[in-house]
Amino acid sequence: MNPDQVPADEFAALVAAQFSALPEWVRQAVHDVAILTEDAPPPGAGPEHGLLLGQYRGVPLPRRGHRASGSLPDTIVLYREPIARVCRRAADLPERARQVLLHEIGHALGLDEKRLRELGVG
Repeated sequence: MNPDQVPADEFAALVAAQFSALPEWVRQAVHDVAILTEDAPPPGAGPEHGLLLGQYRGVPLPRRGHRASGSLPDTIVLYREPIARVCRRAADLPERARQVLLHEIGHALGLDEKRLRELGVG
Protein backbone atom coordinates (compact mmCIF):
# COMPACT_ATOMS: atom_id res chain seq x y z
CA MET A 1 0.00 0.00 0.00
CA ASN A 2 1.23 3.49 -0.83
CA PRO A 3 1.40 5.88 2.14
CA ASP A 4 -1.20 8.17 0.58
CA GLN A 5 -3.68 5.29 0.50
CA VAL A 6 -3.75 4.85 4.27
CA PRO A 7 -7.36 5.51 5.33
CA ALA A 8 -8.09 8.36 7.73
CA ASP A 9 -9.23 6.03 10.53
CA GLU A 10 -6.03 3.96 10.28
CA PHE A 11 -3.95 7.13 10.38
CA ALA A 12 -5.80 8.35 13.47
CA ALA A 13 -5.19 4.99 15.17
CA LEU A 14 -1.51 5.14 14.20
CA VAL A 15 -1.18 8.63 15.75
CA ALA A 16 -2.99 7.48 18.91
CA ALA A 17 -0.60 4.52 19.19
CA GLN A 18 2.41 6.81 18.74
CA PHE A 19 1.12 9.10 21.49
CA SER A 20 0.46 6.14 23.81
CA ALA A 21 4.02 4.92 23.28
CA LEU A 22 5.55 8.19 24.50
CA PRO A 23 6.97 8.31 28.03
CA GLU A 24 4.41 8.96 30.76
CA TRP A 25 5.98 12.33 31.67
CA VAL A 26 5.49 13.57 28.09
CA ARG A 27 1.86 12.43 27.95
CA GLN A 28 1.23 14.01 31.36
CA ALA A 29 2.83 17.30 30.29
CA VAL A 30 0.29 17.65 27.49
CA HIS A 31 -2.65 15.92 29.19
CA ASP A 32 -4.91 18.89 28.43
CA VAL A 33 -3.94 19.18 24.73
CA ALA A 34 -6.28 17.49 22.25
CA ILE A 35 -4.40 15.34 19.72
CA LEU A 36 -6.29 15.36 16.42
CA THR A 37 -5.81 14.22 12.84
CA GLU A 38 -7.13 15.80 9.68
CA ASP A 39 -6.66 14.96 6.02
CA ALA A 40 -5.02 18.27 5.08
CA PRO A 41 -4.37 21.72 6.50
CA PRO A 42 -6.89 24.46 5.77
CA PRO A 43 -6.28 26.42 2.56
CA GLY A 44 -3.64 29.07 3.04
CA ALA A 45 -2.27 27.53 6.24
CA GLY A 46 1.31 26.53 6.52
CA PRO A 47 4.81 27.71 5.85
CA GLU A 48 5.71 29.75 2.81
CA HIS A 49 7.90 26.92 1.54
CA GLY A 50 7.27 23.25 2.14
CA LEU A 51 4.41 21.23 3.51
CA LEU A 52 2.59 21.73 6.78
CA LEU A 53 2.71 18.30 8.43
CA GLY A 54 1.28 19.28 11.78
CA GLN A 55 0.28 22.25 13.84
CA TYR A 56 0.04 23.25 17.49
CA ARG A 57 -2.73 25.71 18.29
CA GLY A 58 -2.81 27.21 21.73
CA VAL A 59 -0.78 28.87 24.43
CA PRO A 60 2.53 27.10 25.20
CA LEU A 61 2.79 25.68 28.71
CA PRO A 62 5.35 28.23 30.00
CA ARG A 63 3.07 31.14 29.01
CA ARG A 64 -0.18 29.76 30.38
CA GLY A 65 -1.87 31.43 33.27
CA HIS A 66 -4.95 30.15 35.00
CA ARG A 67 -7.32 28.84 32.33
CA ALA A 68 -10.83 30.13 32.39
CA SER A 69 -13.55 27.54 32.71
CA GLY A 70 -15.09 26.76 29.34
CA SER A 71 -12.08 27.83 27.28
CA LEU A 72 -11.26 25.75 24.23
CA PRO A 73 -8.46 23.22 24.67
CA ASP A 74 -5.11 23.59 22.98
CA THR A 75 -4.79 21.24 20.02
CA ILE A 76 -2.14 19.40 18.08
CA VAL A 77 -3.25 18.41 14.58
CA LEU A 78 -1.35 15.97 12.37
CA TYR A 79 -2.21 16.18 8.66
CA ARG A 80 -2.49 12.77 7.00
CA GLU A 81 -2.02 13.71 3.34
CA PRO A 82 1.14 15.84 3.70
CA ILE A 83 2.72 13.32 6.08
CA ALA A 84 1.96 10.50 3.64
CA ARG A 85 3.37 12.60 0.81
CA VAL A 86 6.81 12.80 2.46
CA CYS A 87 6.93 9.04 3.15
CA ARG A 88 8.28 6.64 0.55
CA ARG A 89 6.47 3.62 1.99
CA ALA A 90 3.50 3.04 4.26
CA ALA A 91 5.95 1.46 6.72
CA ASP A 92 7.55 4.92 7.14
CA LEU A 93 4.32 6.51 8.39
CA PRO A 94 4.62 5.57 12.08
CA GLU A 95 8.07 7.10 12.50
CA ARG A 96 7.18 10.23 10.52
CA ALA A 97 3.97 10.66 12.54
CA ARG A 98 6.01 10.23 15.74
CA GLN A 99 8.48 12.92 14.65
CA VAL A 100 5.70 15.36 13.76
CA LEU A 101 3.91 14.60 17.03
CA LEU A 102 7.08 15.20 19.04
CA HIS A 103 7.72 18.44 17.15
CA GLU A 104 4.24 19.77 17.92
CA ILE A 105 4.45 18.63 21.55
CA GLY A 106 7.69 20.59 21.72
CA HIS A 107 5.80 23.71 20.64
CA ALA A 108 3.16 23.02 23.30
CA LEU A 109 5.98 22.88 25.86
CA GLY A 110 7.27 26.26 24.66
CA LEU A 111 10.17 25.20 22.42
CA ASP A 112 10.89 27.20 19.28
CA GLU A 113 12.01 25.88 15.88
CA LYS A 114 15.70 26.43 16.61
CA ARG A 115 15.60 24.44 19.85
CA LEU A 116 13.55 21.66 18.23
CA ARG A 117 16.19 21.34 15.49
CA GLU A 118 18.91 21.16 18.15
CA LEU A 119 17.00 18.32 19.80
CA GLY A 120 16.60 16.51 16.48
CA VAL A 121 12.85 16.99 16.07
CA GLY A 122 12.96 20.06 13.87
